[in-house]
Amino acid sequence: MPWYAWLILLVALGSIVGGLMLLRQSAQKLPLTEEQLKRVRQRNAEMDAKEARDR
Repeated sequence: MPWYAWLILLVALGSIVGGLMLLRQSAQKLPLTEEQLKRVRQRNAEMDAKEARDR
């Protein structure tokens, strides 16, 4: 492979890794109220029960 193909490949990989690192750094936790957490847990339990029935 010529040198410029390696350079393009390196730049592409660098931009992908850099974008992922930036996304990870800027991620913030979602502040949920206790009621919202309760609903999420209830929904997860219902989905788990449904999956167990479907098997």
